[in-house]
Amino acid sequence: MSDRPITPAIPTPVIDVQDFRMAFGDQVVIDDLSFDVRAGETFGLLGSNGSGKTTTIRALLGIYQPTAGSLLVEGRRFDPAQGSRLGYLPEERGLYRKESVIDVMVYFGRLKGLSRDQADAWSRTFLERVGLQHHAKVRLDKLSGGQQQKVQLGVTIMNAPSILILDEPTKGFDPVNRRLLMDLVDEQRAQGSTVIMVTHQMDEVERLCDRILLLKDGRAEAYGTVAEVQDAFGGRRMRLSFSGVLPDSAHYRVAVSERNYAELELPEGTDTGTVLRELLDAGVQLRDFSTARVSLEEIFLKVYGDEAVAA
Repeated sequence: MSDRPITPAIPTPVIDVQDFRMAFGDQVVIDDLSFDVRAGETFGLLGSNGSGKTTTIRALLGIYQPTAGSLLVEGRRFDPAQGSRLGYLPEERGLYRKESVIDVMVYFGRLKGLSRDQADAWSRTFLERVGLQHHAKVRLDKLSGGQQQKVQLGVTIMNAPSILILDEPTKGFDPVNRRLLMDLVDEQRAQGSTVIMVTHQMDEVERLCDRILLLKDGRAEAYGTVAEVQDAFGGRRMRLSFSGVLPDSAHYRVAVSERNYAELELPEGTDTGTVLRELLDAGVQLRDFSTARVSLEEIFLKVYGDEAVAA
């Protein structure tokens, strides 16, 4: 028997983007972008407004023709005939606003291959799940933006797509409804869907995503698992509540410093106990401390700097 370690197989990409370039006239929106999305994962496509997220999705779905490069869905260019296997929630919502909620949902269910009875039954179950069971006969334009968003999500997932693309899915949601939507997305993944979240909500990404791609000006600033990206941008942090003066040290860098609070950036391999002893020996009185990786929100701010503040 061979003693060589078994290398885990990398799941087959369901989406494969290579050397993608997108230009509108002289304006280059995406420049030499490559990434893949693997079967069964939740993938975060991140960036501020104008970073190229939505352009990438539209090119992937054939709405835009790429200037150069290859964008494949399940091994080939996207074909509308694949539509029954793919659910897309666009940032710009597109439902028939003058029709009732149930009529719109049943109509789209029929387009997705369900019978009228199947679409009606599924829609009513979904509306009850999201708290809209009493709005089935209400016209869409009489609903709030968040309520319309729930209906649009239902239309997107009602045929259990194998690939689910969500462009700013929690836009306009309060915290309670954001949590509900995230639970629904998690259920889709548990049922076998591959999920792509196009967003700039870093807390959602940190909770849900396996791997991420962070775009800025159409280029990849970070790509990998959440932990890999965090490590590339500062790794571990030690958060302190304290009294006293922090000493200079080769074992950490002070990333955040306030009157009685600080965050220390720890180089790879730094022993936490060594840092604590050094602080105590210097007379620092610790009230509380914890260690964690740098947050994706902090990484986002590092990448975008003043742009993030101005956005």
